Amino acid sequence: MTNLATTKMSSKGQIVIPEEIRKRLNLKTGAQFVVVGENDVVILKNITPPSIEDFDDLISKAKKAGKHAGLQKADIADSIKKVRNTK
Repeated sequence: MTNLATTKMSSKGQIVIPEEIRKRLNLKTGAQFVVVGENDVVILKNITPPSIEDFDDLISKAKKAGKHAGLQKADIADSIKKVRNTK
């Protein structure tokens, strides 16, 4: 098992992730990535959505933080209106 492989970019800018790496990382067709480029370095980071349990935990933490900060439902509605009017 190796962490290093080479690949080429097509004329359309497409890059093939070598099969061994796709299998090891369990990458499937349609996988989405964040692409970071700086100088001569390109990094692909696989985006994986949180599980329902993780998402519920995030929502719970956000609600607690909002309550702790004194955020009211009206504040949220006002913020949404303000953002929508600026577009």
